[in-house]
Amino acid sequence: MDGKEAIKVCDEQLWMENYLRGDPRAFEMLIERYKAYVFAIIFHFVKNPEDAQDIAQEVFLQLYRSRPEYRPDRLKAWIGRIAANKAIDWKRKRLGRPEREDIPLELSSIPDQTDSGPEQLLLKREQEARIKDLCQTLPPRYRRVILKYHFENKSYQQIAREEGISLKTVESRLYRARKFLRERWEEGSE
Repeated sequence: MDGKEAIKVCDEQLWMENYLRGDPRAFEMLIERYKAYVFAIIFHFVKNPEDAQDIAQEVFLQLYRSRPEYRPDRLKAWIGRIAANKAIDWKRKRLGRPEREDIPLELSSIPDQTDSGPEQLLLKREQEARIKDLCQTLPPRYRRVILKYHFENKSYQQIAREEGISLKTVESRLYRARKFLRERWEEGSE
């Protein structure tokens, strides 16, 4: 390794330490460094620049939230997996497998307390409580995965690691859990 390579490795290690501590400048550097890479991965799946930009923002938000789970030896692969998963999720929703709107599994679809009055806040809390109650009726392997994903905001990779299962298994369990919840939600609405 020549002198320039050694400096680059040292700078990168310092940058990563700052990033892991939550330094906003280090995070900005991460965005700047990987934005083209993330965009290229997403664009491969979605083929629309505007959608790719929106998904890229979600990727970087997920990277920021998932910072404590990061293992320093595989940054680029970690970023690539998150980008691909977000793009695949987006594409699935667009190809006819969207979540039913009447089941607010994505809590972001429930009105936020900052842009609504007390009635909306009460509605949000009631819906959250109902969803959590319905989750308790699921078999444990489905319940754990759906709670971690929707209520703890964990990524597929984090869930796979914690549960000791593959990404495909996480995907499958989330799909089945949502299907069970959808059926139970409809039963409760009748």
